[in-house]
Amino acid sequence: MGKTKISYREAIRRALFEEMQRDKDVFLMGEEVGYYEGAYKATQGLLKEFGEERVVDTPISEQGFAGVGIGAAMCGLRPVIEFMTWNFSLVAFDQLYNNAAKMYYMSGGQFPIPVTFRGPGGAGGMLAAQHSQALESLYLHCPGLKVVMPSTPHDALGLLKTSIRDNNPVVFIEGEVLYNVTGEVPEEEFLIPLGQADLKREGKDFSIICWSRGYHFALEAMDEIQKAGYDPEILDLRSLRPMDESAIYETVRKTGRALIIEESWPRASVGSHVSDLIQRNCFYDLQAPVLRVTQEDVPMPYAKNLEAASLPNPSRILAAVEELMN
Repeated sequence: MGKTKISYREAIRRALFEEMQRDKDVFLMGEEVGYYEGAYKATQGLLKEFGEERVVDTPISEQGFAGVGIGAAMCGLRPVIEFMTWNFSLVAFDQLYNNAAKMYYMSGGQFPIPVTFRGPGGAGGMLAAQHSQALESLYLHCPGLKVVMPSTPHDALGLLKTSIRDNNPVVFIEGEVLYNVTGEVPEEEFLIPLGQADLKREGKDFSIICWSRGYHFALEAMDEIQKAGYDPEILDLRSLRPMDESAIYETVRKTGRALIIEESWPRASVGSHVSDLIQRNCFYDLQAPVLRVTQEDVPMPYAKNLEAASLPNPSRILAAVEELMN
């Protein structure tokens, strides 16, 4: 199987292209996805290839076009709804929480909702408090929604294709600063099952559990961690709901220590849930309490230096590692 190196952005575009080409019921809808080719150019070329009926530019009305997507899914289509940023999904929160998530259950299984909501999330680089939020814990909280957060082009491509084919509503959050990240992907078509974590690095001293940009925070701190004499294992969850709990327990039982790195705030976060799972299922395997490195519990500052200090960074991660190991 041959491989090619592409960007995270190109992986998203390839997944959309392949699924729209494969299935005529797949269509794309969102702000500036057509003629402008997406705020981050992830939909470049799709309007030219598939036309206005399947690549639909919308007004600035997230609640409206999210509802149209849910209705289209109820009628048998497979819409992909792009939020220009997941911060804007809050305007459509009722549609996702009360309609997309619950329609299959409330209809007694009469209405599957095969809709994928996708777009960039997390801090974007000096975009300030209203445009730099990692909101995955809000959607993880709601039964009926699946939540996917890939960290690499390989994972973005395989997981987005699977998400589009899923008969349930999927919240697919792309790291806002990851679009230029490059990596190898197979030239042939491939899918990655939801709920399957990826062991990105084997190690023996402690387990880093992360997803999306959290994986890259871990990589940025790796030199400092290794200089300090530690050999970490890195588990990338990739899919948060369903979550690969067995992979979490396996790595923690191997190393006896767990460090969770996430981009979101500390209270009631995904990391809080993962920590709870570890404490309840691996308590007697732990040699130290589970630690987390998160964004500081403040609205995101606009200033570049304050933003960097607010997010997980090598110095904060190394300090947590030293506490975990000692």
